[in-house]
Amino acid sequence: MKNGLYSIHIHMLDGVKGRDSGVLILRDGVLLGGGPYFWSRGSYTIGNGTSEKGTSEKGTSEKGTWKGELATNQHTPFADSLVRPLFGGEEVTSGFSGTYRDEEAEVFGTVLVAGHRSLSFRATLKRLANA
Repeated sequence: MKNGLYSIHIHMLDGVKGRDSGVLILRDGVLLGGGPYFWSRGSYTIGNGTSEKGTSEKGTSEKGTWKGELATNQHTPFADSLVRPLFGGEEVTSGFSGTYRDEEAEVFGTVLVAGHRSLSFRATLKRLANA
């Protein structure tokens, strides 16, 4: 997983309607990011990574596994009073694991809400720039 600025698109699973998009900076095991309503901070580790010659424009393709955890907070209320945040405005913690290849990654994870409710999610990341 290369250091950089990534776009992130999150979709809740298990029949829960919810999604979010934003950006994350991944740098040496630390992640920071946010979007129009939420911000997150956390850490990650890289699992087994490999490089393959001749599979990309740069001559090397990178792939492997990674996992991490993050805390998410709401910084701005929703403009529509009928929209209810899944997290109820409280800080939530998440754990995730997934795979990466070249400039993209996918993770599956679980959010623990108020210490008693868990929600599953899937997120995709795309590298936008060096960081």
